[in-house]
Amino acid sequence: MTQVLKVEAALKSGAELTAKQIASRFNVKSPAKVISLVRQRGNAVYLNTRTNKAGEVTRKYRIGTPTASLIAAGYRAFAAGV
Repeated sequence: MTQVLKVEAALKSGAELTAKQIASRFNVKSPAKVISLVRQRGNAVYLNTRTNKAGEVTRKYRIGTPTASLIAAGYRAFAAGV
């Protein structure tokens, strides 16, 4: 199983992962590239930013449900031949 498929499986199982977690758990040099490839496979991957009580900001990737406008944009791009 490739790194992209492993990250995709983890996200589909409900995991929310930071870029550092993706790099260390899956031995990935470029987490952003892997996330891009997961998106290209048809997944709606979102990057959520959260701030805890101490003011520390974390940014975690998760798979969610795409909005109707996102799906419509995809169909428009497909129709335009992009």
